[in-house]
Amino acid sequence: MILRVVNLTYRYQTFQRTSGCHIHSLMPMRDAAQAACVSHAFLQSWRCHPNLIFCGTTLGMNKKACGNDEIARDFSSKVDHILKNHSGIGVKKLVIDMSGYCTASDSCHLNRWLLTAVTPGIEELALTVPMMKTYNFSCSLLSNGSGDSIQHLHLSGCSFRPTPELPFFKSLTKVQLHVVSFTGDELGYLLCNSFALEQLAIRYCDEIVCLKIPCMLRWLRCLEVVSCCSLKVINNKAPNIFSFFYVGGQIQLSIGKALKMEYIYLLFSGALHYACVALPSSMPNLKVATINSTSEMVNTPMSHSKFLHLKKLSLAFVARMFTPAYDYFSLVSFLDACPSLVTLFLDVSLERLTLETYQSRIKCSVPAHRSLKCSPLPIDVLREAQRGLLAIRTYIEPKVPSMVELHVVEPCRWCHAVVEL
Repeated sequence: MILRVVNLTYRYQTFQRTSGCHIHSLMPMRDAAQAACVSHAFLQSWRCHPNLIFCGTTLGMNKKACGNDEIARDFSSKVDHILKNHSGIGVKKLVIDMSGYCTASDSCHLNRWLLTAVTPGIEELALTVPMMKTYNFSCSLLSNGSGDSIQHLHLSGCSFRPTPELPFFKSLTKVQLHVVSFTGDELGYLLCNSFALEQLAIRYCDEIVCLKIPCMLRWLRCLEVVSCCSLKVINNKAPNIFSFFYVGGQIQLSIGKALKMEYIYLLFSGALHYACVALPSSMPNLKVATINSTSEMVNTPMSHSKFLHLKKLSLAFVARMFTPAYDYFSLVSFLDACPSLVTLFLDVSLERLTLETYQSRIKCSVPAHRSLKCSPLPIDVLREAQRGLLAIRTYIEPKVPSMVELHVVEPCRWCHAVVEL
């Protein structure tokens, strides 16, 4: 009987300890640290806290209180103190955001922090350093067994130099590289060892020239490339991409046979022409497309294939000085290729808008035809012109901005009788 009571007491104490640790692990880091100051049990749990987020907010930094160097030293001191009291065991998430809190001597501190916290079992690593500070993220940090568990890798403001000896990342599903220095070959070493990758985002990475997505990335769903100024080629062979987002210069863009692609966002010079010519055959199941063009050298051509499943289309001309020679009515060929279209957004910057309610070979208002009368028009054409005029006055004219000159061409009242609707 006594043994049973002791056993129950032990189980209850174990339950209290484990449940308390679990609750503590779910707290935001700042709250967890405060709880550790008033509870011995939470203090023990704090030494194994799984989510370490070091940024100005969680560390209570005040940029207005002192100079930049003093703030950076205070930031480093606080991170040092926390990690020296942490066991390094059980870290699942490590976020270090040094934006505004970094000095030239902080590279050695950063290496020490990463060596302490990046251990087997880590699932998410996010590192942000100021762009003006050169820091080389060591791939050897991921060679101690942490490569087996890491799921999300976010690097910003540093250099990243993977090698052929890089370990296999069996759990890596999401990679975000923002203002990071690397070459296409170096990134290739990472991609070829990340078969589980689902999302890849590359933003403002100016060293990469050629981006190759290997065919073994069968789980890759989302690809995002933004403003990589040296990029010349994107060659994708991943078969199951669902979403593609590209902003940048005009490049050699090869998406491959993307049968699973349903969403695309493009912003570059000539994007409309590319979309009309290349997308219908390579992305037959596309459902949502946003096409933004900074300039078009030729009118939108007729498409030989159709977007049979496209439901929503957004077209935008984003340059202030778009070529005046471009024929906006050539966009009709794009619309003709979208038989299932439900929603259309057209964003065009206008200075002058002319709407004709009818077509006539000879018009007395034209100087060359001043001595002639307008070509005769059938009654049904005149009625249709009157309906068009009414629709323009009712639905279009009230929505035309005041800085846009609207000119409506209606049937000549001198040469044509007014027809009642």
